[in-house]
Amino acid sequence: MCLSLHEESTTLYHEVNVFFWAKGILKMMYDYINHSITDATGPPPFQIPCIRFVDAALILAYSDRPNAPQGPGVLKHGRVSTVYLAEELIEDPTDNNFFKYIHNGNPVPRKQPNKAANKMAQFLSFTQHVQYAKTGGQVYISDYQG
Repeated sequence: MCLSLHEESTTLYHEVNVFFWAKGILKMMYDYINHSITDATGPPPFQIPCIRFVDAALILAYSDRPNAPQGPGVLKHGRVSTVYLAEELIEDPTDNNFFKYIHNGNPVPRKQPNKAANKMAQFLSFTQHVQYAKTGGQVYISDYQG
């Protein structure tokens, strides 16, 4: 399906906005963890995973055709002609360490192929509970993969 420039730019703007908010929500969750550790009598008896989202940005390509044809339906000089969503490259996507931890259609962590991945899935489930509680039931990040 081919979207118009307006439809595609609107869709990609919303997607990059979700990246922005997801990073903030993840930071809020780590702030909660760090505050809880500071208030505790000792360190937790387990390692807390350090996760992050890939970086992403919108790229706008502008037309730069000073001698371009004129008329209706023709791109004007200096106008946005294409919009791209650029995401950070994941170095080795063929690496068998890529898992779908929690699907957005089910809050239960998926059964993982090894103990470390199962612990990560449990941690990600915990992050969802913190996010849901800290936002008053408004938001949590789903569809964790990594």
